[in-house]
Amino acid sequence: MGLFKNQLANVVEWEEYRDDVIFYKWNNSEIKKGSRLIIRPGQDAIFLYNGVTEGVFEKEGNYDIESDIMPFLSTLKGFKFGFNSGIRAEVIFINTKEFTMKWGTKQAVNLPTPALPGGMPIRANGTFQFKVGSYQMLIDKVAGIKKQYTTEEVRERVLSVLNQLLLRWIVREGKDMFNIQANAVEISEGIMGELNTELEKIGLAATGFQIDSVSYPEEVQEMVTKVAGQSMVGDMGRYQQMAMIDAMTNTSNNGGGNNMAADMASMQMGMMMGQQMVNQMQNAMQGQNNQNIAQGQVQNTASNVQPQSQPQPQAEQPAGGVPNFCPNCGQKTEGSKFCPNCGQKLVP
Repeated sequence: MGLFKNQLANVVEWEEYRDDVIFYKWNNSEIKKGSRLIIRPGQDAIFLYNGVTEGVFEKEGNYDIESDIMPFLSTLKGFKFGFNSGIRAEVIFINTKEFTMKWGTKQAVNLPTPALPGGMPIRANGTFQFKVGSYQMLIDKVAGIKKQYTTEEVRERVLSVLNQLLLRWIVREGKDMFNIQANAVEISEGIMGELNTELEKIGLAATGFQIDSVSYPEEVQEMVTKVAGQSMVGDMGRYQQMAMIDAMTNTSNNGGGNNMAADMASMQMGMMMGQQMVNQMQNAMQGQNNQNIAQGQVQNTASNVQPQSQPQPQAEQPAGGVPNFCPNCGQKTEGSKFCPNCGQKLVP
């Protein structure tokens, strides 16, 4: 009798557990008298009878179904196992962990821009997280027709709507298409909200969404990199000098005269430096010439100004009344009353 009883017993468990499986449906055969339920860490077990949820068991452990499970089932709590009778019930095991998946745009997302009639094509990638949110919705929408459900199936569902969500949150919020990375947190939060609404339809819940990188067409990326480099350098003359020195240093380190290409590069750099020095000398000379011309113009202007007539110095008048010098011609009078040179009367 004991041997026959052991043949009727079975174990209800998720034997082939996989991290990428969201749920597993056990429906191998009917549950016999003496059967046991095994719930492992990170699992919940849901009993269904005739498609109706009878009970949800969340605590891990090894349970006797007749004594530990049956008393808690909704409509089967009074069920009595017979010698050959069992319960044709289903048990769905739920993976309760949070799943992390990578995503990437299948096709380029064309962002509208007046400069490009077809839009600016961009690509993006990142990660998102989700977990089971509603057991009953998951059973009604997915578990009723599937024996198991994988994370790859969820990823395909997310990718089918992701391009639209990216376009909506970048364009609608008026974000600069060249600064998406700077606004990635705000854009990600908006996308996660709408993505959660989409996943709730099948009993899942989005718990996170991240944008790791955004890529542009190669030509646009090169242009952005060049503009960024120029803005960082500031003094383009100094940048050119540094580039010449680096090129010549690299040429010297790579063998110099033994490499024809290196020699020609060095010659070209030398000619460029020589031409730059000539240009600088010419500019300096031109500046000096301009300065000399300006000084000459100032001198000519000064020479054209007529000097004002200076008042003649008054002849010194000695005590005797005769001046020492003629006030008319400046000749020394030597005490005479009349100028010996012009005859001017010296005494009034």
